[in-house]
Amino acid sequence: MNASAQLYAVDMFGESTAPKASGVVAQRFGFAPFTVLDAKSGDWQERKRAWMALGIRSEAGRDIKPTSCAAGWMQRGSEEGGSIFDPVLCEMAYRWWCQKGGQVVDPFAGGSVRGIVAGALGLNYWGCALRAEQVAANNAQADVIATERRPVWVCGDSMETLADAPMADFVFSCPPYGDLEVYSDDPADLSTMEWHTFVAAYKRIIMRAVARLKDDRFACFVVGDFRDPKGFYRDFVSTTIRAFEECGARLYNEAILATPVGSACMRVTKQFDASRKMAKTHQNVLVFCKGDPRKAAKACAA
Repeated sequence: MNASAQLYAVDMFGESTAPKASGVVAQRFGFAPFTVLDAKSGDWQERKRAWMALGIRSEAGRDIKPTSCAAGWMQRGSEEGGSIFDPVLCEMAYRWWCQKGGQVVDPFAGGSVRGIVAGALGLNYWGCALRAEQVAANNAQADVIATERRPVWVCGDSMETLADAPMADFVFSCPPYGDLEVYSDDPADLSTMEWHTFVAAYKRIIMRAVARLKDDRFACFVVGDFRDPKGFYRDFVSTTIRAFEECGARLYNEAILATPVGSACMRVTKQFDASRKMAKTHQNVLVFCKGDPRKAAKACAA
């Protein structure tokens, strides 16, 4: 069963009732592969609602606490107080940069979205999450949401578990944004670490993830800059780019994901009056290539 058949009903002739994408380019690729991806658009939001209607609950299994970096809190979109990953972005990343039936490795699995969407698209998914409660919640969703392939989540520190991960056709993740959201009290949890310790551990995990990536393949991290307790940006985007390039995966694409304003409209006036801080309504989609990008692209099109 393909994703559209799962997400939408069928008419009397057995054809999917999925709405047609707007424009010739979008019809070919799902959404136009431009460097600004508009998650606010009606087409995008309708597709997102269809994915969520499957029963995806990415916030399940979490006990997230906001920290002193509250100026950037909820910048990734939230549901019941925690950030969630956009399933439409996930779908597009898989369709654009992973070969059909390929293996996805996700070193910062967190919630269920990337695994559920991968399984629905017929991809093999291996994700690592530090908290047993999160893995249990993800598996509970996989028990009730029918996907073509069952996602695999392992519990542990990706610093260690990546050594046993399958070789990947696509490395795809959304790492913790420093201590912006604290997921647990485990000292191995990156969200509990001081910034310099976080960066060192983060780079080692990226190095291990790239080591599991096959040659001539893509990787994608969705990240965003966030503020320190004094209000200055950490420059997390550049940190991520350097980490990948230091281990041989070069930056190949970058895009801005323009996200719905959400709660930003309620806090921007007070925030800007007090500090002249702008409300953040975007994320950065960074795509890297290990090896020859032409060969990587050919593998995706096969």
